[in-house]
Amino acid sequence: MTTYARFPLTLVKGAGCKVWDDAGKEYLDFVAGIATCTLGHAHPALVKTVTEQIQTLHHVSNLYYIPQQGDLATWLVNHSCADRVFFCNSGAEANEGAIKLARKYAHTVLNIANPVIITAQASFHGRTLATITATGQPKYQKNFDPLVPGFAYVNYNDIADLEATIAELDKDERQVAAILLEPLQGEGGVRPGEFAYFQRVREICNEKGILLIFDEVQVGMGRTGNLWGHQTLGIEPDMFTSAKGLAGGIPIGAMLCKSFCDVFQPGDHASTFGGNPLACAAALTVCQTIEGDHLLANAQARGSQLRAGLKEIPNQYAGLVKEVRGWGLINGLQIEADSPITAPDIVKAAITEGLLLVPAGPKVVRFVPPLIVSSEEIDQALAAINRALATLL
Repeated sequence: MTTYARFPLTLVKGAGCKVWDDAGKEYLDFVAGIATCTLGHAHPALVKTVTEQIQTLHHVSNLYYIPQQGDLATWLVNHSCADRVFFCNSGAEANEGAIKLARKYAHTVLNIANPVIITAQASFHGRTLATITATGQPKYQKNFDPLVPGFAYVNYNDIADLEATIAELDKDERQVAAILLEPLQGEGGVRPGEFAYFQRVREICNEKGILLIFDEVQVGMGRTGNLWGHQTLGIEPDMFTSAKGLAGGIPIGAMLCKSFCDVFQPGDHASTFGGNPLACAAALTVCQTIEGDHLLANAQARGSQLRAGLKEIPNQYAGLVKEVRGWGLINGLQIEADSPITAPDIVKAAITEGLLLVPAGPKVVRFVPPLIVSSEEIDQALAAINRALATLL
């Protein structure tokens, strides 16, 4: 189906942070499958694990115990604030699981008849009906109504709006069961959460018995320079979701929660492929490599290097770049609103210069390389983006 507006590029091979097209041209990959290829392409540890697992046992379904699933769940629980993990196949599915768990908790523990989940404007939580409803962007919802009831929206990083919305819902006897936020909005323009805002959100949830859910699909697994994005904000959620970078490109999703809100019973939720031996073995290798190869430190250092270089751009191209923002290795180049140049224009020009980037809306260019990216590759990317911008001005 014609659901993708693809760039005119066919990629056939990858190694590390580089990929090659069908004509043999080399590109530096700062898309990483949209913040997914944590270890880059053809990483030896991941190749070894997937090869060995596919030759042994790749899928059995959740009718039976799966050792690889248990090992991965143990690693995730030991390296997070969570006590329980549910495995699925994608970020949208992980967020669906969190929505379902929050609703059941609201009905069975909080005795809320009509629970409401608050999400943020400009958020992105997936493409299923429930998750596009949770997504605070009308462009993703158009022509898919009727949408799923039980959601309300607030401005991101605006605590006054959040408090006013909760009060208004209380007046209408629509009780807030959960608040679902991204620690940093990815698709919404690489907008980092503000420390004071999230501290107050956690306090409000504690005061009112509201569940705090974080969508860590894009910012989790070391992308921000911490293993989890919420660690950058200094607070713990009650639930959070992961996918994308969790298995470095092998499809997997996870919904993690603290034990107090684990109200699922057998039959409440399920996934045929979720947590199968192949995906879990791959994910555990990614987890262990992040830890063993000190990739969190690399993400912090290379992210600082990248932002420093990008912040030099406004000095050379006045009137084009508004700001540079991000954490670790998720960074955005914000284009001035009145500039005729768009993010897709820059992405296309960068392709010509041998650099792959991805838009985050019409005016933000996103830089999300693999966590293994080197200092030299950051310098190459900065040189390429400068060449690309020069061709547009």
